[in-house]
Amino acid sequence: MKLKAALSVCATAALLAACGGGSDGNKSGGGGDSEYVDGGTFTMSVAGDPGKLDPQSSASSQLFAVNQIAYDNLVSVNGDTGEIESQLATDWKVDGKTVTLTLAKGITCADGSDFTATTAADNLDYVGDPKNKSPYLGTFLPAGATAKADDAAGTVTITLAQPAPFVLNGLGSLPMVCAKGMGDRSSLADSTDGTGPYELTEAVPGDHYSYKIRDGYTWGPDGATTAENGMPDTIVVKVIQNEGTAANLLLSGDINAALIQGPDAKRLDAANLFSVSTTAMVGEQWYNHNDGHETSSADVRMALTQAIDFQELASVATSGQGTLATTFASLDPSACPGDSVSGSLPDQDVDAAKSVLAGKKLTFLYSSAAGSALSAAAELAVQEWKAAGADVTAKGVDETALQGAIFGTGDWDIAWVPLNVNSPDQLVPFLSGPGLADGGTNFSGIENKDYTDGVAQASAMNGTEGCDTWLGAESKLVSAADIVPFANNEVKTYGNGAEFEYPGTFSPTSVRMVAN
Repeated sequence: MKLKAALSVCATAALLAACGGGSDGNKSGGGGDSEYVDGGTFTMSVAGDPGKLDPQSSASSQLFAVNQIAYDNLVSVNGDTGEIESQLATDWKVDGKTVTLTLAKGITCADGSDFTATTAADNLDYVGDPKNKSPYLGTFLPAGATAKADDAAGTVTITLAQPAPFVLNGLGSLPMVCAKGMGDRSSLADSTDGTGPYELTEAVPGDHYSYKIRDGYTWGPDGATTAENGMPDTIVVKVIQNEGTAANLLLSGDINAALIQGPDAKRLDAANLFSVSTTAMVGEQWYNHNDGHETSSADVRMALTQAIDFQELASVATSGQGTLATTFASLDPSACPGDSVSGSLPDQDVDAAKSVLAGKKLTFLYSSAAGSALSAAAELAVQEWKAAGADVTAKGVDETALQGAIFGTGDWDIAWVPLNVNSPDQLVPFLSGPGLADGGTNFSGIENKDYTDGVAQASAMNGTEGCDTWLGAESKLVSAADIVPFANNEVKTYGNGAEFEYPGTFSPTSVRMVAN
């Protein structure tokens, strides 16, 4: 069985929770010898509510997961090799600043209407218009890009404002909305209008979301269809914030899939459950650079960085199973593997930190849904900051509250928000450029000329030829203590009564129900 899925951005909490992925892992109780059964209900857990369901409105991991159920991307990315594969488009060509995609024939929306090249172009222009404030502008669609359609030929032509070496990778994560939803964006808040393999039938915010399968779907990632043996008739996404509760429900068979990062993983491994895993960033320390915060000072940011033993912090955050982070874009398959972090990370110097941090009052946010290991790491960080003289108030908050602070109130000085992507260009709008007040996604207000100069140089290079330059640009952020990626780990998504792939984000076309 050949299972593929679109690779995506994912991040813990407010942005894009460390996410499961890859096709490797413990496949005991199934694997290639499993007996698949058609129909039934597949129930998966998410750690927070996705909120407004408009698929182009938020970069939260919860929304990103449910997007894949009802919506398609123009292309997909092979989760093992990183190669571009088909989805809505069957052919593609990049020629300098021109990208041409040819759509598959016979694509239909859930309401039976046709999905046309014009609709695809309308999606691209919507995301590309800064006034719509889509977080995917600059992340999955390069800023300044425009699109034109030829419905007779079934082609979409994208004209880029400047070269974009990983433009197809971005399009592999950008969900397409059908014409009706494009005409009435408000209707997408609590319903779906897509071409995906399932359509939403019930939404109970804070509790669950139910989807039913679509017959005749043939344009999934790398040609995936809904006619495969073992696919469920219904997918239910349940909101379960407590990881221990999710693990219990998984062991009892009340749910079929859950991402588990903390100590509960040990008992799931002992139960020999099916699992898939990927390397992902689970610890990334952001500082609020915006005016009105102590962390707007470069000296304070450096001191907060110098106060921490990041090697120990990474060990605690991953229950001794992970490593220090090495790159910003670490999600498999990483377009630019390497190390932009360890050689640039300022050395621990508590005495130097004390001279700056004495009496500073700071608010530190982290996700309460990220597991007990991360909570223990947060306690350790607070101890080290207090030992350096800072008065730090730590708040473990749910994903909705964390997103509200990061993108709304701005009531934070330090935040742990791992942003997981697999190509470095997808990070640029979060690490530079316009802030939230100006319609951008640079929520922490980072301004680092060495980074932006490096990005400009790397963007002019072809694909992976620019990787050393991309990594060099990232290292400038670390050495300046503008942001600190600090922990990677193998993150597992476990299954009971079903098998699936989870390369970067949930892949509904890969789900197979397993006979008891």
